[in-house]
Amino acid sequence: MASLAGVAALATAAALCLSGCANLGYYWQSAAGHLGMLQAARPVSEWLDGAETPERLKDKLQLSQRIRAFASQELGLPDNASYRRYADLRRPAVVWNVVGAPAYSLTLKTWCFPVTGCVGYRGYFDEADARAEAADLRQQGYEASVYPVPAYSTLGWMNWAGGDPLLNTFIHYPEGELARLIFHELAHQVLYVQNDTMFNESFATAVERLGGRRWLATHASEAARQEYAQFDARRRQFRQLTQATRERLKAIYEKKVPGTQDLAGQEALKQETMADFRARYARLRDSWGGDPARWRNFDRWVAEANNASFGAQAAYDELVPGFEALFEREGGNWQRFYDAAKALAQLPKPRRHEKLKEMAGA
Repeated sequence: MASLAGVAALATAAALCLSGCANLGYYWQSAAGHLGMLQAARPVSEWLDGAETPERLKDKLQLSQRIRAFASQELGLPDNASYRRYADLRRPAVVWNVVGAPAYSLTLKTWCFPVTGCVGYRGYFDEADARAEAADLRQQGYEASVYPVPAYSTLGWMNWAGGDPLLNTFIHYPEGELARLIFHELAHQVLYVQNDTMFNESFATAVERLGGRRWLATHASEAARQEYAQFDARRRQFRQLTQATRERLKAIYEKKVPGTQDLAGQEALKQETMADFRARYARLRDSWGGDPARWRNFDRWVAEANNASFGAQAAYDELVPGFEALFEREGGNWQRFYDAAKALAQLPKPRRHEKLKEMAGA
């Protein structure tokens, strides 16, 4: 998953706090964290020329630049300074996102910023700060989740300062995953709509999936294609399971299931659904076999799953089928697809979501 959290802080902290800023600490950590990342970044060419750079890293950096060129030449994504520099942050994530949702709803709590608008997550450059925020949400009655984020987009606003860099948090991803991540983050520079996290993330996810398929089909080795196919098959199985669980929970919370007219009934069916979800995942994981360490991210997600994590996942895939249908409607032409998505963005939020769901259904 990617994140836009912290971008608004960098662009607006000073202006906000001139008039009094209750969130000064949050804005400061966002701005300081982002500037620290930019200062750590150096041009890819310097890393490739450096005698101290490990050969494995050099290979990945060279691959990243081939993917970067493909993104602009074949997918029509912006050709700018982003992803032409690399930084080793010496930590496993660039930020940690916090999400929260009520006990009987999948609707995420939102935080609002003057530049990016309202988003359903809050990002921290320090994991301890993120977990402290999650604890505070729980005290307020929310279910909360914290998850690591390997990359985030500045929407192109920081290209003058070198753009969004490649990071140690994702550079060693398998080829197909590395391509998808770069395509996803660049897609945010094509289209971003204030106050609509689901639209923005679903659009970027559609671009990453469609672009990733094309990269693998035309540029990747057979070994890379096989590696990706195996992992993606597992991911699609996991996504089907979580989506089915999400729909069950949504029906319970909207009182569409017998016995959910009171909180006691909702709670009982909620716990039954979550127990069934974890049992079904355990059987699915056993069917995968192989090294258990390969599935530890799935294991962690399932162990900590709650309304907040299910709600956050929905933001990234709920509208993807509609965007994929839109791409097909535009004949697989990337520029026409982007123009059509921008036209949808001009509609009121409920209508743009409705149109995408109609296209997916058709």
